[in-house]
Amino acid sequence: MSDHDDRPGNRLRAELPEEVPPAAPAPVPAGRAEAPEGKRALTGRERLVKGLWPPRVTRAQLIVALLLFGLGFGLAVQVASNSDNDSALRGARQEDLVRILDELDDRTQRLEDEKQGLEKQRDELENSSDQAEEARKQTVEKERQLGVLAGTVAAQGPGITMTIEDTKGTVEADMLLDAIQELRAAGAEAIQVNGVRVVAGTYLTDSGKSVSVDGNKINAPYRFKVIGKPQDLEPALNIPGGVVQTLEKEQATVTVERSSKIVVDALRAAKRPDYARSSSQ
Repeated sequence: MSDHDDRPGNRLRAELPEEVPPAAPAPVPAGRAEAPEGKRALTGRERLVKGLWPPRVTRAQLIVALLLFGLGFGLAVQVASNSDNDSALRGARQEDLVRILDELDDRTQRLEDEKQGLEKQRDELENSSDQAEEARKQTVEKERQLGVLAGTVAAQGPGITMTIEDTKGTVEADMLLDAIQELRAAGAEAIQVNGVRVVAGTYLTDSGKSVSVDGNKINAPYRFKVIGKPQDLEPALNIPGGVVQTLEKEQATVTVERSSKIVVDALRAAKRPDYARSSSQ
């Protein structure tokens, strides 16, 4: 019997190949994700492109980008303009440069002259404004002074108060008028008698045992409120043979008091003249 068995079963087994074990799965290369079953895995480049596009821009980033673009554009235009001017000046002839300098000097001089003219106008306006304000103040003061004299405004200041007690009823209108005249001569600026303002056209009349001032009946005691210099007013009334002595002879009692503040508040209505008009109109 030979080494090899020639039986059909043995020959059949010899012709079949030996069973090969299944191959192990190939390792996934680094940087490549394993794709799901049925899909191709993305490469690193494809993932980079996918992450960059479409871009995700916030509003703040967009605003900053626009501002930077505008700033860059403005700088570029400015640089280009300066370059053009510099190039034009570098290429200009000497005569042209002299002419340009002369024009600049003339323009500078015109601007300086205009500046001086405007400053002069400003000073004139300020002076005229000051003059107008001063004139207005003087007008107001003059109006006040005339109002005091005319009796249309109240007044106050130093002065005296003279009180005449007439228990006998012997004081007459002409005596009171003499007192008013004596006070005016001594510098009285405002006079009021028993609530009646005394003005330039004031008149006094006898009315029974009393006196009327500009048609207003007043009774004793007669109280004079006078604004003026007390040191002049009181002596003028007390001179020998003056107002005080004359009234005392008529058995009237006269008292004079100085004061640092006398208020004359009786007013006269301003009367508009019927025919007289200012000659300055």
